[in-house]
Amino acid sequence: MQVGFQLSVHRRDLLRFAIATAAATSGTLATEAVAAEPFAGPSKRKSRYQPNSIEVQDFYRVNSYPTR
Repeated sequence: MQVGFQLSVHRRDLLRFAIATAAATSGTLATEAVAAEPFAGPSKRKSRYQPNSIEVQDFYRVNSYPTR
């Protein structure tokens, strides 16, 4: 004689439940608006690579690349 019942939960259903629970709780916790960062414009396109810097020279020296 078998007492009780077996409940079969599929992985996709469990994932859907977890996503729905996270969405429901995040909506109640984050009620204030967050302002976006202002666009940096030209500074974002500025080149940052400096071939004569100490770090770049050390990198090429340590990794035994031929020097320029």
